[in-house]
Amino acid sequence: MLRSNPVSTCFGQQNQNNHEEAFTAKRRMEPITVYSTSWCPDCRRAKSFLKQHGIAFQEVNIEVDPEAEDIVLRANEGRRRVPTVKVGERFFACSPFNPEQLADELDIPLNR
Repeated sequence: MLRSNPVSTCFGQQNQNNHEEAFTAKRRMEPITVYSTSWCPDCRRAKSFLKQHGIAFQEVNIEVDPEAEDIVLRANEGRRRVPTVKVGERFFACSPFNPEQLADELDIPLNR
């Protein structure tokens, strides 16, 4: 029976902790805004995903903020796609909701 080496397990855990700390610091540096609507199921899924991963974000409802709707239209070549996510100065649409795409765009592990 093979047993894991306690030293490598310990170092592996340390590396994981360092990665998570760096990831947490990165999330704090880049503000995230989710442009959404109240009726959108993909918006609810994206916001739930962010909350489950401990990612702070600001939500802007484009139905009550005409300027936000204009931002979404410009970011999506004239299409009103929600959720549209802004990370730092970069925009992307997450519609239909795809957890793999969102994790990839945010550079986070899919499962935590």
